[in-house]
Amino acid sequence: MIERRPFDTLGAANHGWLDAHHHFSFASYHEPARMGWGALRVWNDDLIAPRTGFPPHSHSDMEIITYVREGAISHKDNLGNAGRTTAGDVQVMSAGTGIQHAEYNMEGEQTRIFQIWIIPDAPGGAPAWGTKPFPKDGRSGDFIALASGFDGDDDALPIRAAARVLGATLKAGDTAEYTFADGRLGYLVPASGAVEINGTRIDTRDGAAIRDEAVIRVTALEDAELVLVDTAR
Repeated sequence: MIERRPFDTLGAANHGWLDAHHHFSFASYHEPARMGWGALRVWNDDLIAPRTGFPPHSHSDMEIITYVREGAISHKDNLGNAGRTTAGDVQVMSAGTGIQHAEYNMEGEQTRIFQIWIIPDAPGGAPAWGTKPFPKDGRSGDFIALASGFDGDDDALPIRAAARVLGATLKAGDTAEYTFADGRLGYLVPASGAVEINGTRIDTRDGAAIRDEAVIRVTALEDAELVLVDTAR
């Protein structure tokens, strides 16, 4: 089953400095049918105005993956971590027992991000943060693990959940496949472009909720940049 969730059906909140769209219930958007997808709890599609951002705030017991689509995001936390993550790259924060951080767009242009929250396999643990560049040409034509809790995904940023966050770029007409283990769920969003997933069309910023599909075959209808989460039920 592949359920298309059109972009215009997502929850939305425009705060001026932040134009946010929510694939799942978040903040003031509450939709009982969209409380998450397995261990995937949040997928926010955020546009952040120049020189604005999220002031210091706290998290615990959540794996928070930020995929930068345009511009850059700057992170600073109470553990002394600080860094700037640019378009196409990824940062991961394992909140663990608790962490306070701030995220700002320090640039003179807007920043677009996907922020993805995954429930960890177990609560607690020391909080941690990291960032890594993933050049787009390094994942052209195939899905590459960007963040992962699985052994063997050595090039991915580590997370504390039996899940993967993957990225792919496809030229129009190209196809990539991904195989799910038994009982797994998938959620795919094109950051740009339109694709067909096993014959179902998914447009830019739509969500595709994937269940009971052993293999997905993704064909680009136009040049496309994709993010996919493979998660436990």
